[in-house]
Amino acid sequence: MINESVNYTLAVKAYEKPTARDIFPEMVKQTEDTLDATFAALADPTRRRILQRLAVTDATVGELAAPFDVSAPAISRHLRVLEDAGLVSRERDGRVHHLRLEREAMNEALGWIAHWGGFWESRFDALEELLAERER
Repeated sequence: MINESVNYTLAVKAYEKPTARDIFPEMVKQTEDTLDATFAALADPTRRRILQRLAVTDATVGELAAPFDVSAPAISRHLRVLEDAGLVSRERDGRVHHLRLEREAMNEALGWIAHWGGFWESRFDALEELLAERER
C-alpha cells in the first residue's frame, strides 16, 4: 500500500507545473554558462579585433582573416569560439561564409558588468567616506 502511494505521488509530481524554485537554479546555471562563454571569447585579443571589425559591417571569413598573420584553421577556431558564445552568426552562400555580429548577445555581459560595476562603485564610495571620517 505504501509503495502505491509513493508511485502515485511521483506520477502526480511528474505532471505538476514546475515552480520558480525548480526552474531558477537551471536559469542561473544557463546564465553563468553564457557569461563564461562570452567572457572567454572576449579574453583573446584576436577575437576582440574580429568583433571590432564586425561592429563596422558584416564580413566574409576571408575578409576577417586578411589582417591576421595566422593560419586559416586558427581563424576558423577563433570564429567557432565566437559563434559558440553567440557573439557571431554565420550565413553560407555557396562556398562563401558571411559573418555578422550578434549585438544582443553582449547585452547579458553588459548587464552583468553594469550591475557589479555599480555595486563596487558604491562600496568604494562607502570606503572612501569611512576613511575620510577617520582622518578627521
